Amino acid sequence: MSVFDLHVHTVRGSSDSSLTPEQLIEKARRIGLDGVCLTEHSGGWDARSLDDSFRESGLTVIRGLEVETEMGHVLVYGLGSYVNGINRIAGLRREVERAGGVMVSAHPFRNLFSAPPHNVNLIFGRRDGMPPTVDEAAGHSLFQLVDDIEGANGANTGAENDFALDVAGVRGFVGTGGSDAHSNQGLGRCVTVFDGEVRSEGDLIEALRAKAFRPAQHEADQGEKRWKL
Repeated sequence: MSVFDLHVHTVRGSSDSSLTPEQLIEKARRIGLDGVCLTEHSGGWDARSLDDSFRESGLTVIRGLEVETEMGHVLVYGLGSYVNGINRIAGLRREVERAGGVMVSAHPFRNLFSAPPHNVNLIFGRRDGMPPTVDEAAGHSLFQLVDDIEGANGANTGAENDFALDVAGVRGFVGTGGSDAHSNQGLGRCVTVFDGEVRSEGDLIEALRAKAFRPAQHEADQGEKRWKL
């Protein structure tokens, strides 16, 4: 079993983050993570800088991206830097396939249940009435283009995560887990538990494609491994 936080932002590649590599390493070790994915908003990591920062950490640290598209934010694994055209979902799909990577819809239902004026969802826009049903949401064209849905996001509400997992079930997805941490405080709040060992980007992509994982939440912010599946 390998426990990963698949959605993390650091000061190196996300201007809205205060999380340093040193803080990440300390917190990840303390709560029992085996690895993290650095899904930066603007890239920022290359193989050398990744090795320099995390070589002695004992963690498996993998580069990723969080890409803003016209269909919301998408987590990308297997594509470590930006390419022209990936701000459009079709262009992103082409580049991810070319790189042999995986796309996961990030927090697709954030703010879907919020009251005005905070009820603007990146996929469905402003919801002045009831949110769509699970079946209606699952029919969105975004979910024909991604490989899975982020079902447990540490910055989402419980209702938003539950709705995402219900949609994932309708679409035949599993639902990944990630903290969406932008500081030391949130790291590891939601995670992905893989059935086998994940020691490289290749292992990660293979496990995501095989659906050999499940989302989980950390039951406490300190101490030993305590994961609520």
